[in-house]
Amino acid sequence: MPTGRLSSNITQDWEPVVLRRTKPKAADLKSAKAVNQALRSGAAVETVRKSAAGTNRHSAAPAAPARKLDETTEPAAVERVAAEVRAAIQRARVAKGWSQAELAKRISERAQVVQEYESGRAAPAQAVLAKMERVLEVKLRGKGVGAPLAAGGGGK
Repeated sequence: MPTGRLSSNITQDWEPVVLRRTKPKAADLKSAKAVNQALRSGAAVETVRKSAAGTNRHSAAPAAPARKLDETTEPAAVERVAAEVRAAIQRARVAKGWSQAELAKRISERAQVVQEYESGRAAPAQAVLAKMERVLEVKLRGKGVGAPLAAGGGGK
């Protein structure tokens, strides 16, 4: 028997080690190599034929274009400032001797807003029209567009 430092009782702990393979990924199972190997080993292989595979056709019930869906739920054209309102704004502004920028400053809006109202590109907002009525002292909403406002200061 050997003597020395290593002469103590040596025991070994033999724990079983299990090595496992990782599960194959779905793409690996669908590859041609995996399918052929499954066929050779006799495993069940399921095949599914796609109805429009290899063609340029879409599904049987094509979806309606987005524009058509929007037209059915929303009006096609957005309401714009009427020609008589545009003219009334411009006449009243010129009569006061103001530029578009000055009118915009007086109603606390951007100059681009006044420009869009006078050119007819804006969708009319009642709040903006009310501010313009007050400052220009001209009726811009309802009947009698372009008429001077009453002395009370704000009637429709």
